[in-house]
Amino acid sequence: MNDDQLLRYARHILLDEFGIEGQERLMAARVLVVGAGGLGSPAALYLAAAGVGELVLADDDEVELSNLQRQILHGQDSVGMPKAESGRRRLAALNPEVRVLPLLRRLDDAALLEQAAGADLVLDCCDNFATRHAVNRACVALRKPLVSGAAIRFSGQVSVFDLRRDEAPCYHCLFPEGQDVEELRCATTGVLGPLVGVVGATQAIEALKLLAGMGEPLVGRLLCLDALTMQWQTLRYGRDPGCPVCSHRPLADPPPPVGE
Repeated sequence: MNDDQLLRYARHILLDEFGIEGQERLMAARVLVVGAGGLGSPAALYLAAAGVGELVLADDDEVELSNLQRQILHGQDSVGMPKAESGRRRLAALNPEVRVLPLLRRLDDAALLEQAAGADLVLDCCDNFATRHAVNRACVALRKPLVSGAAIRFSGQVSVFDLRRDEAPCYHCLFPEGQDVEELRCATTGVLGPLVGVVGATQAIEALKLLAGMGEPLVGRLLCLDALTMQWQTLRYGRDPGCPVCSHRPLADPPPPVGE
C-alpha cells in the first residue's frame, strides 16, 4: 500500500483483528452486489469506502423519484438513469481507487453463474424471492459465500450462507422455494427509509468480516430487527439434510479467508 492508502484506511488498519493484512485482502477482492436499491446502496457505499478492489453492481432498474427516500446511492440528478450506472458514478466519487462494473440487466441463471464465478463474495440485496433463490443456487454450485438481507415495513433481517463450509445451510434451507408465502413489496406496503440503511450496513459488516477473515459471521443465524420497538432477535437454524439445492454439494476443505 502507498502512503495515501495507509492514510485512507488507517482506522481499519488500527484494528488488531483487521490490520494491514485484512486491508490488503479487501483491496484484492471482487464482490458481486445484486441490487442497487435500498439495501445495495448502503452496502455498496461502505464496501467502496472500505477499499474493496472491485465491485460488480447488477441492477436492471432505473432511478425513480420514489426511490430517493431510502436509496442513498442515488440523487435527484439520477432520476431516469439506470441504477447500476448511477451507483457507479457515486462510488467512483467516493473512492476512485475502487473499480466498479455496472451491469444494467437482470441476471438469469447463466449470467449469475458467470458473475458469481469471478467473485470472492456475493451480496443479495434484491427485493424478490425468485432472484434470491437464483442467487443462492449459483452460490451453492460455486461454493461462494453469500450475504443476504431483506427489509419491509418496519422489519429487517440478515444472514450469511458460507457455502464453502460443508455444515453450512443455504438460503433454501431457511426459506424453501415454492412455499405458499405472501411476497410483500415496498411499492405496495412501504418501508422505513433508515431500516434499509441498517440492514444494508449490516450486510457490509458481514462482508468485511468474511473478506478480512475476522470475527464470527452470521452463519446459521438469522438476525432480525423490529424497528418499531428497536428490538433485535437472533434465530438459529441448521442445514436441511434433504435440501434439493445444497444437500448433494461435494465436501470441501475448511475455507481460508475470502481474500486469499
